[in-house]
Amino acid sequence: MKFASLALAEAEGAILAHTLRLPDGRVLKKGRRLSDADVAALAAAGRREVIGAKLEAGDVHEDAAAVALARAVAGPGLRAAEPSTGRCNLHAETAGLLLVDRERIDRINGTDESLTLATLAPFAVVAAGTLAVTVKVIPFAVPAAALDACIERARGEGPALRVAPFRRFDAGLIVTQAPGLAPEAVERAAASQRARMRRLGGRVLQEIRCPHEEGAVAEAIESLFATGCAPILLLGASAIVDRRDVIPAAVERAGGIVEHLGMPVDPGNLLLLARHGATPVIGLPGCARSLAPSGADQVLERLAAGLAVTGRDLTRLGTGGLLKEVAGRGQPREPTVPRVAGAPRVGAVVLAAGRSRRMGADNKLLADVDGVPLIARVVDAVLASRARPVAVVTGHEAARVRAALAGREIIFAHNPDHAEGMSTSLRVGIAALGEPCDGALVCLGDMPWVTSAHLDALIAAFDPASDRPICVPFYQRKRGNPVLWPRRYFDEIGRLSGDTEARALLDAHADEVRAVRVADEGVTLDVDTPDALAALRTIG
Repeated sequence: MKFASLALAEAEGAILAHTLRLPDGRVLKKGRRLSDADVAALAAAGRREVIGAKLEAGDVHEDAAAVALARAVAGPGLRAAEPSTGRCNLHAETAGLLLVDRERIDRINGTDESLTLATLAPFAVVAAGTLAVTVKVIPFAVPAAALDACIERARGEGPALRVAPFRRFDAGLIVTQAPGLAPEAVERAAASQRARMRRLGGRVLQEIRCPHEEGAVAEAIESLFATGCAPILLLGASAIVDRRDVIPAAVERAGGIVEHLGMPVDPGNLLLLARHGATPVIGLPGCARSLAPSGADQVLERLAAGLAVTGRDLTRLGTGGLLKEVAGRGQPREPTVPRVAGAPRVGAVVLAAGRSRRMGADNKLLADVDGVPLIARVVDAVLASRARPVAVVTGHEAARVRAALAGREIIFAHNPDHAEGMSTSLRVGIAALGEPCDGALVCLGDMPWVTSAHLDALIAAFDPASDRPICVPFYQRKRGNPVLWPRRYFDEIGRLSGDTEARALLDAHADEVRAVRVADEGVTLDVDTPDALAALRTIG
């Protein structure tokens, strides 16, 4: 490739290196292949030369090179987008885990500086449509030999990158009880496991509650094993602290094998990995009582994707295993906000202040669904996502809403003016985040089909510096919620009034919306009527 300052006489067909603005208002963008008309316009503007590139024999154009490398590394579950400006993105085709052969990716990136490949972290949870991998060609063309070398290094046993899809499964759940443990706390802990299984595409088929005693737990394990539940989850009234403790002893008494106790992930250290025949048996750590991310999620995500988990796998999770602060620990670490290094910080606002007049006298947000208040289902999904901090705006029946969300790591913000419209709650929620967030997810408290995967897909697509920084989910051609607003719109949000102006603001900035495609209609469904609530209860 010839890259130089080119006289206009030899500029036709060259690739423009830098964007040029002409006096007549025309803009010739970087990467444009100059035509006769372009050269004539440059001459009329008084330019005598331009900086550009001309391909030579043996060169491969940046777009062709990017798509060729992307296709060479892409395995099942990944779809290559159309290349543009030397970039080709790979998007997940289904919900699951991104599997990365790091050694091969490192070899590719070490081949030639002109070709780069970046992925999400290995075992990252992806939703359908999530940007998982990007190939970027640095110059406007690369030598064919360099591209061929990268493609050769991409070869190996199996694909270098693929998505292991979440599979439908029927889990069994054992929750042990001890004197003095409130029934409400037991139910909240069990509900968290049901929600966790739903998030991974499965369900709790059978649930057993029994005393925190070896014999009772062993009997429960045998019962779930006989019904074919897999995996079997054990949530103890107290944490597992030794291989001879109640839960490990019960596993062995039931005929199972304890493979590993403990993992280098915090929170989540006190996890037990065992099996009964081929059925995984997981002793959950105490932190799994909530839906906040922990080491337990990393193990369960792999099982849901059909991947085997061994003790050796657990010991390799320490790098990056320090997830977040746990309130009340004996030796607290410095306060941190969980985030991906270098990624924008995204908070979340959950609007839970309305009166729900169409539901009649009852507050729909407090309606019981599968043992959990509807608002708790929504908030738990947000807490299971990457968004932090999470602010919940209360108004109507604020005390009852707060009680329904007790024990969760959220910020409560009361809106005394909630009757004046949703915009007042939105202002209160944005202000309550209280941290320098780069953006905020605005979530509606009556949309229980929105999952953490939906939210993480929006966060993954969010680029506050781009020309389309407002991220909106779309199912087929229908716009949904929540909406991820960049910080630069917070002042405008603060000036809104009534219920309709928030929608008007989105319409006013339609050309700045990034459409994030999702695979299901959960982002378009809310609970506005008794019939919708009945349907939710049937599904739940």
